[in-house]
Formats: sequence, C-alpha cells, structure tokens
Amino acid sequence: MAGSGSKPGDDNRKEILEKTCDTLRYMAEAGCTGFDCPEKIIDVVKNLDRNLTSASDDLKELRSRLGDCQRCKLCKERTNIVFGTGDPDARLVFVGEGPGYDEDQQGEPFVGKAGQLLTKIIEAMKLTRKQVYICNIIKCRPPGNRNPAPDEIKACFPFLDGQLDAIKPDYICALGTFAAQTLLDTVEPISRLRGRLFNLRGIKVMPTYHPAYLLRNPEKKRDVWEDMKKLMSMMDA
Repeated sequence: MAGSGSKPGDDNRKEILEKTCDTLRYMAEAGCTGFDCPEKIIDVVKNLDRNLTSASDDLKELRSRLGDCQRCKLCKERTNIVFGTGDPDARLVFVGEGPGYDEDQQGEPFVGKAGQLLTKIIEAMKLTRKQVYICNIIKCRPPGNRNPAPDEIKACFPFLDGQLDAIKPDYICALGTFAAQTLLDTVEPISRLRGRLFNLRGIKVMPTYHPAYLLRNPEKKRDVWEDMKKLMSMMDA
C-alpha cells in the first residue's frame, strides 16, 4: 500500500537475505569460510589445462595454422614467410609493416639495414632483441617492397592479432604508418600519431617512425629517441 513504507520487491529481498544467511550459516558449520564459485569461474577451472598453455606453445600453434599460407597474392613471389622472433613472454612488442628483401631471404623480421638500426634502438633502451618480440603487420614481402594492399593486410591481420593475444604484452611500439594505422584503425598520418600513447585492448601502443624512414631522414632519429624515452619511462614506472 502507498504510504506503508514498503516498496515492491521488499518481501522478495527479505526472503533472499534469509536464504543467504541460512546458506552462509550452513557453510560455516561445515567448516567452509569461502563462497561458492560462480559459473564463470567454474568454466575457467574446467578449462584450466588450456589456460595454462604457454605463450610459446600458442605461437607455435598459430604458426602451424598459418602453414604455407596462400591466403593472398603475396604468396606467389615470396621466398619465406616471416612470422616473428623474440621472447614469447615479452613486455614489449615491435610491430613493423612487412618483410623486405633480406627478411624474405632469411625468414626473420628486421635483419636488413632498417633492422640493424632497430637493433641499435633496442640496445639503446638497455634491452636486447631476445628480450622483446618483433613482427610485422603482414608476413610476406610485397614485390619491390611496395606498400601492402588493404586485402593483403586483411588476410594477414588475424595472425598478428593472434600473436598479440598469445604474448599479451604490456606495450606495443608501432613502427611506421601501416603498423600504426592498422593497429589503431585510423587514417591519421604517422607524423600526428607518433609520440602519443594509445590503448589497444589494455595494451599501451606508442607509434613512431619506421627505421627505414630514419635511414632516408636521419634528422628524425631525435624524434624517435624521444618516443623511446617516453616508452622506457613507462616501462620502468
């Protein structure tokens, strides 16, 4: 009744409270001091073996699924698929655009002149290539090192996504326009993105210039180092 001081549902709340108290009392008498697990937690426990697989195992499985990839036209002229390299448990992942000639020949990312510069940048950060993970948006070399086409990026991106899901890094350094725009789903130029911090599913993303760009524009190395200092500061915090 209106004005009685009770609201619709008060009786139900009282009943639920009484049943909850009875349940807790019974649990206490049985020696239990915790609570029953919700269904979500029970599902986690049921899948515990799967949840305990290592990042290394997940990456190996992902590489196996990639196989001798024929998902886009880049497969026709490649020498090697360039999957990724480094620590599967790395806190920091460097993501570039795609393999060049040297990478295509050796099957490893960033081993040419741009890769040598990236190695110097990593070492200046007091890290080694073995302590980070390095990969690309696409896994096969575009002919003549041309820009990757949208359909090629679309075909390959699920594997980059899978790599990031397996590694679960705290930070990503997106190297160059295509890495930054693809990861952040934006058309903003790298000149406007670099040095700023973004969020990708809880991962902090720092875009900066690609090492190949620095080889052509060495005056931009200072900008990249400023970006890396920001990244180092956050990682040390």
